[in-house]
Amino acid sequence: MQLKTLILPLILALPLTGCGLVYKVDIPQGNYIEEKQVAQLRQGMSKEQVRFLLGNPMSLDGFNHDKWIYLYYFKPGRGDVEQKQLTLDFSNDALVSVQGDFPVSEDFHRGL
Repeated sequence: MQLKTLILPLILALPLTGCGLVYKVDIPQGNYIEEKQVAQLRQGMSKEQVRFLLGNPMSLDGFNHDKWIYLYYFKPGRGDVEQKQLTLDFSNDALVSVQGDFPVSEDFHRGL
């Protein structure tokens, strides 16, 4: 009799324990950029050199083709959302400034 009283609650609780085991997929979107890539940027680099280093930008300013915007959004299955942005400004096909969530190296202003 005691065995039945122990097994019955376990069988009834089994479907409830499966709810916490649902797999949630990680969702990365945009351009994944590392700090070591940003550290290689130098003032005066051409658009082609920057494209080779970082890839194509996620977004181009529709009114200003000399402004490139790299966006990265990562939503893990469990945990906090991560967002990063990097904005590059060009003038006469040469990199002028870098802004965003990545630190710019001290060598950036020395140029090529």
